[in-house]
Amino acid sequence: MSTTVVNSLFEQLTSTFQELEATNEPASLKAIRQEAFVKFEKEGFPTVKNEEWKYTNIHSLVNKTYLLNEDVDVANLDLSKADIPELDAHRIVLINGQYVLAFSSLEDEVGVTVKPIEEAVEEANFQKHFAQYADKTDNALVALNTALYTSGIYLSVGKNKVVSKPLHIIHVATGGEEFFSQTRNLFVVEANAEVEIVESFITLENTAKNLHNKVTEIVVDENAKVQHYYLQVADSVSNYINHTEVYQTKYSLYNNYNCNFPGATFIRNNINVRLDAENVESHLYGINLLADKQLVDNHTIVDHLKPHCESYEWYKNIPQDESTAVFNGKIFVRLDAQKTNAFQQNNNMLIGDKSTVYTKPQLEIFADDVKCSHGCTMGQFDDDALFYLRARGIGEESARILLVHAFAFDVTSRFSNEAIRNYVEDLVAKGLERK
Repeated sequence: MSTTVVNSLFEQLTSTFQELEATNEPASLKAIRQEAFVKFEKEGFPTVKNEEWKYTNIHSLVNKTYLLNEDVDVANLDLSKADIPELDAHRIVLINGQYVLAFSSLEDEVGVTVKPIEEAVEEANFQKHFAQYADKTDNALVALNTALYTSGIYLSVGKNKVVSKPLHIIHVATGGEEFFSQTRNLFVVEANAEVEIVESFITLENTAKNLHNKVTEIVVDENAKVQHYYLQVADSVSNYINHTEVYQTKYSLYNNYNCNFPGATFIRNNINVRLDAENVESHLYGINLLADKQLVDNHTIVDHLKPHCESYEWYKNIPQDESTAVFNGKIFVRLDAQKTNAFQQNNNMLIGDKSTVYTKPQLEIFADDVKCSHGCTMGQFDDDALFYLRARGIGEESARILLVHAFAFDVTSRFSNEAIRNYVEDLVAKGLERK
């Protein structure tokens, strides 16, 4: 801890942990929580002295106290901010992390299990996989989440199950007093199963400032396929620290589409993918259109552990006004990971003189028979191209949108779901029209 005030939040968290210890959880889960809290006590909140948080200062977020585990009145909540036109999907709703069955709809989708994470402790997949992946990382905030989570969902897709339509998980932030929510999710997609998961983040009207520390572990079993979207459209009172840990086995496919738009003041996304068997494929795509004084930090790790695997990563940042985009992408190719094919690219378009980008693509190769590349580009909005379009009768606003769409097209064209692609492209246009 660096300050006395932070210690007051720490004392809040310590008190909450002691209350959790007094519950009737299984001894094995209590042991996991205890080990995690010891780790958090030792490490404390990360500071800018930590290389992984060099450009991302969370001091103002943890330099206060919050309501923890607040009860929320869920009557008559308007969830329309999460609507995606033309998307036909099952709906799963979490209010400040709490799974609310009344707002959710899975209909008769046999082979899909969804339940509150606290009710999943007897599930075989929970006992096998919970805290086995994210907690192996050097992240004190994952440890904090493991020790203190009280909300989230367990999602399991059974063997050979092809889910008939996307699962739309809506994360809702709401509350009249400043609150801190810690959500823990475990998704297990069994052998030969296929699922599309869409996660939307929204803030309801008149919500106080809020902080979310969310950890999601995803297991993609043999020959399973997962399409996974993050759509961040929350308001400026909301702040998010998200950690996603993906564990893949042979012949599996995992695609992540990470999209962040003007709104939430602070967003830190850690997305780690472990390719721990042969013939595994992963794709990570990102579109980040920022505004005002937003900070969006995307840290990714793609870890090739075995031979004959392929990864492809492409992130594009478009900061406006005084916003800041951070990209830190690491690819590891371990000694045994021969015949690896790995690609990483980060492109940045700065709009305005006060926007900022920090980018650090990294590639560490320990094998000798691989095909790998990485790089980044940095540039400002092309005023010459804008002039060219305006000279041909296109209005300035329309011309700006056209140019940014052209910049983003390399990524948005990879989206597997047309409805979400159209929705994201519309959000890009709206994010520019506010100028």
